[in-house]
Amino acid sequence: MGAVKMNATTATKALKVAGYLRVSTDEQAQEGLSLEVQEARIRGYCVARGWQLVQLERDEGKTGKNLDRPGMKRLLSNLDGVDVVVVSKLDRLTRSMKDLSVLVDERFDGVALASLSESFDSSTASGKLSMNLFGVIAQWEVEVNSERTKEALAHKIAKGEHCGRIPFGFAIGGDGKLHENPEQMRTIAQMKRMHGRGASVRAIAAKHCVSKTTAHKIVSTDLRVIRSWGAK
Repeated sequence: MGAVKMNATTATKALKVAGYLRVSTDEQAQEGLSLEVQEARIRGYCVARGWQLVQLERDEGKTGKNLDRPGMKRLLSNLDGVDVVVVSKLDRLTRSMKDLSVLVDERFDGVALASLSESFDSSTASGKLSMNLFGVIAQWEVEVNSERTKEALAHKIAKGEHCGRIPFGFAIGGDGKLHENPEQMRTIAQMKRMHGRGASVRAIAAKHCVSKTTAHKIVSTDLRVIRSWGAK
């Protein structure tokens, strides 16, 4: 990748910056990862460096395991005149070392990359080295977490514990298995009675504050089948 040379002449130039923000669904409630926090950090950094923020793209509820994201696509299609891409943290850009290499070596095409948390700027040789090291670490963390998740799920399955979403009408008991929730079971009975009297799925969902998908599944599934989902 072509580096932006920070010599005495260009050091005072108001470099043009494209900021990128991303948060996944699981991370939205975690302190320090919200889109608002990321944006504030990027804007503050640009002010401190005297850089001009000309573009700010965001992806909400999107994984960092691949580059198939609307905000990322907009970023990559609009880098003309941009000197530096700035992210709050490297894993906001990507969690894949392979994708990081593709971005820096091919897609950014001469545009430098700066990450605030890791304190590097790829316009320098040491910055590029740091970027590659942090990229390797980020990918390692993803792979380790994936292995741990698989091991935990396998352990739960081996013990006969419930894995996955808890269906309406049930709760997880002390044994880790699904057990009927009496109050929700009464609601299920009411929903089925409403449906039997001709009420629409939309009306049933609104009445009992559930999604239309949940309401449809409940009224279209035999009660004996629903009860069979619980622990034996």
